[in-house]
Amino acid sequence: QLITQFGTALVSYAITWYITLNTQSGLMMTLAIIFSFLPTFLLSPFAGVWSDRYSRKKLILYGDLGVAFTTLILAIVFLTGYKEIWLLFLISAIRALGSAIQMPASSALIPQIVPEEKLTKVNGYMQSALSLMNIISPIAAAALLGLASFEAILFIDVGTAIIGMAFLVSLKIPLHHNAKAAKIRSYFQDIKDGLAYLRCKGYLLRLFLFFAFFYFVVSPAAFLTPLQVVRSFGTELYRLTAVEIAFFLGMVAGGVLIANWGGFKNKIHTLIFSILISGVLCILQGTIQNFTIFLIVIFLIGISVAIFNTPTTVFLQERVSEDYYGRVFGILNSLMSSMFPLGILLFGPLGDLIPIETILVINGFILILEGFSMFRDRELLRVGQEGVKDGKSCK
Repeated sequence: QLITQFGTALVSYAITWYITLNTQSGLMMTLAIIFSFLPTFLLSPFAGVWSDRYSRKKLILYGDLGVAFTTLILAIVFLTGYKEIWLLFLISAIRALGSAIQMPASSALIPQIVPEEKLTKVNGYMQSALSLMNIISPIAAAALLGLASFEAILFIDVGTAIIGMAFLVSLKIPLHHNAKAAKIRSYFQDIKDGLAYLRCKGYLLRLFLFFAFFYFVVSPAAFLTPLQVVRSFGTELYRLTAVEIAFFLGMVAGGVLIANWGGFKNKIHTLIFSILISGVLCILQGTIQNFTIFLIVIFLIGISVAIFNTPTTVFLQERVSEDYYGRVFGILNSLMSSMFPLGILLFGPLGDLIPIETILVINGFILILEGFSMFRDRELLRVGQEGVKDGKSCK
């Protein structure tokens, strides 16, 4: 996963920077994000069912293979001299389909091979390792864009995908027990059962609504930052690189922190803490005018994101029945991939009308209000308490 993540991140940065530097348009950034996330939103619920029915290892392999093949096609087309922006939108959408297949399978595979008491530590260190790859990736992308061509980055992605798939093929991972019964169930019944499971577990449904709102509100901070840097601090490539490095250094630090600290005893308290901190930092991101201090804020945002992601994943891995891992994570990925484009659909064009900094400050206060509102959900807080098992049956 680390090897394939490196190549995927190279292409993601190259595409984002190519569009940002060549258009400097909020609308173009909006379209790029929509094409990158809409396919994930549409496919993730189905990919979650596949993860519960079939070999998760094979699904990850198929996703990698699809992304690598699509990247190879893009490289060949660019080498012919055809370099239209719309082509990057199309390729981003196809690559997103491969990622949609991978994501629920990867999340569901971890608790299949890791003891429950080690989930926080493993997920925390995995978060740090992936973030480290995302630190290396922008440095490498910036160096390659200065020394070689855009196509060179694309071919590197193909190579890392092949290497990563070779490692994964060598692993012996047993087929999860739920997949062995897949042939006797209706495919669409699986989807229906997954949705019914969420309705039955009311706290999960409400938690997902909190997630959806959080992802919607933070979308400007997540995806308009490159545009903010270009407009407010300068168009130099090193500034974009520094911002990415600062963010993922924070993710590495946050992953190590949560792996060793473990968060508060109640995982929901940890989520609330990270939301409140994200709100404060979002306000700072919209008010800081010194680039060095701005980088420090971005670093702290990376820490807060890691503190949010790891307890969220562990909470679901611990509380959700193994038979529903794939479907629950598929629905979560669908929410994530839909809220970001919806947010950018609003905030992207809005960023061409009013300063991005104003949007960040307002949304920061909204995040703080959301964090305090979660304290009122007593059932969610009860289930989030460490050692409190959810015994409610959905049968």
